[in-house]
This record gives sequence, structure tokens and C-alpha cells, in this order.
Amino acid sequence: MGKLLHTLATAAATVGLFAAAHAPAGADPGRLPYAATTSVGVHNAYEQAKFPYFADALDSGAGMLEIDVWTNVFGRSWRVSHSNPFGNANNCAGAAHEGELRTGARNRDLGGCLADLRAWHDANPGHRPILIKMELKDGFQANAGRGPAALDALLGARLGDALFRPADLAAGHPDLDTAVRTSGWPTRSALAGRFLVELIPGTLEEGNPLDSLWTDREYAQHLRGLRAAGRLAEAGAFPAVHHAAAGDPRTRYTDPSIRPWFVVFDGDAAAYAGGTIDTSWYDRNGYLVVMTSAHGVAPAIDATRPDERQALDRVALLADHHAGVVSSDWYPLPSVLGTVLARGGAGL
Repeated sequence: MGKLLHTLATAAATVGLFAAAHAPAGADPGRLPYAATTSVGVHNAYEQAKFPYFADALDSGAGMLEIDVWTNVFGRSWRVSHSNPFGNANNCAGAAHEGELRTGARNRDLGGCLADLRAWHDANPGHRPILIKMELKDGFQANAGRGPAALDALLGARLGDALFRPADLAAGHPDLDTAVRTSGWPTRSALAGRFLVELIPGTLEEGNPLDSLWTDREYAQHLRGLRAAGRLAEAGAFPAVHHAAAGDPRTRYTDPSIRPWFVVFDGDAAAYAGGTIDTSWYDRNGYLVVMTSAHGVAPAIDATRPDERQALDRVALLADHHAGVVSSDWYPLPSVLGTVLARGGAGL
């Protein structure tokens, strides 16, 4: 079994109300809606310098693990690497079963990383819900066979019933926004044994003046199209609005018809905690917020090996600011990575 700080109940629990952040002290986190809790994530968890194998990242207890993906036409498949757009450089082993999670060659493509997820999942039924954050470094490349539909197919083929899909959250509602504001997210216990996939635009994509269709907008359009065709069940990921901003950041999308497909937001923790953004708005509406570079919030602490008390205090501070996930490079601190708090500042 993977290392879990909190023992989750079975997946028989029903969908809970959203944004019930002010839970009484001692409350079971498994009974809270997923978006009413704050968990901890690891930036670029696929790097071998952080975890020898991706299975080690999964065993760490972290609630979010980040993967960088390249799609350009100059390489094959979906490559997983930080700075090499042509090949793979990562800790994924492409395991077919638990016994292969730490054997064989690493540096696999995205399919290999997803295979590790499934093999680890099969060996750890009922594991904590884990958000897999994918940064598409250079965006989708549909003309090279690496577009939104191809990603859906890969996610479905490798993860199967371990994948929590947009259609699972929509549950008959016309879009994701209506779903979370009306019915909310499932409880953490109902999401036991599931992976959720978040997509953000990549650094190269956002800096490319020739790219006018970034990952967030392209995948939201994809969701809208699938819903209109009665095929939303095919979708495998949740697009995120990237970068913190005041008000409703979805107004940046000039096409209002795609805005209801964003219920995940992702940006710098210092911006969210700086006092100019009403982060309670996200909490009230049941939106998930991933706050990155948590170490950089004033006063800054070490990005990798802070004192454990410093890191725990930082997680609590950002939970007060309504973070859904607090992310940094604190891979050496498993006791911190396994932390789950009630979102909005209440204790568990």
C-alpha cells in the first residue's frame, strides 16, 4: 500500500455539498468534498533527482504530482521531460504491474508514466485521490496526432476506471461550472482510488507569438464540442485557467461559451496570498485552486528543504487563503506531502 497520512473510507460515499470548508476540528477529511480540502503537491515530480522512480512519488503521500509533456513534430509520441523537447528524461518505468514499478529502464513517454499510475493503483486500491497536473510545454499538436482527442484516448486506455473524468463531475449538468455550483465535488472518500488530470499551457507555448490557441482554450473548446455531440464521457482531463488574477479570470476568454468548462484555476501562491485577490470567491463556488511556488510567499522559505514546521505553517496559511492544492518542491518531507487540511482555515 502507498503511504497515506489519512485513511480514506471506501468509494461508497455519495457526492457531498461544495465548499464546506469550515469543518469542525477533528472532522474526517474523507467526508469532506474534494474541493473543500487543501492538499500538498510536488512540482515536476517526474524528475529523477526528486524521486528515483515515479512510484516513489506516488508513495510519497502527495496529493498532486506534476508532469511536463512535449508534443512537437520533432519527436515521437508524448515526451516527458523538463527541457529536452526531443526525448524523454524522467523517472517513469512503464510498469505493467507492481513488480515492474522500480525495475527496467526509465525515461519513458507519457504512456509509460500513465502505465506506472495504473500499476501503482492496482497495487493500492482505495488510495488517496491524486491530481496529476500536466503542463503541455509546447501545447497540443493535433496535426501530429497529439491533440485533445488523442490525449483522451491515451488517458482512457492507460488509466481506465481509475480516471475521474469531467463527465463524472458534470453528472447530467450542462457544464462543469453548473455542476460544482449546484451539486459540488464528490467527497474525498468517494474519490478514493481515482486520478484527476489537470491541464495547463506550457512555458514555451505561452511565449510563442505564433501560437494563438493555448492548451486551456483548446481543451475547453474540445469539452464544449464533446458535450454538444453527447460524447462528454470521452473526455479525460480538466483544463485550468493559468495565472492568478483578480475577479473571475475566465473573462479573459472572449468566447463566453467556453468559460463554464473551467472549474480549476492555477497560479502563483504569492499572488493569491497578496491581498488583491478574493480567494474566498473560489471556495464559495466550489472551484479548485492550485497555488504554486508556495515557498515564495513572504516571508520566503526554502524551496526544497525548509524546516518541517515552516512548511506545515505555509500549507496552513494557504489553506486559510482557500488553496485546494499547495505546491512546491518539498519532496524530502513526506509528512508535509501527506497533509490534508480543511480549506478556508478550519482544522481537521
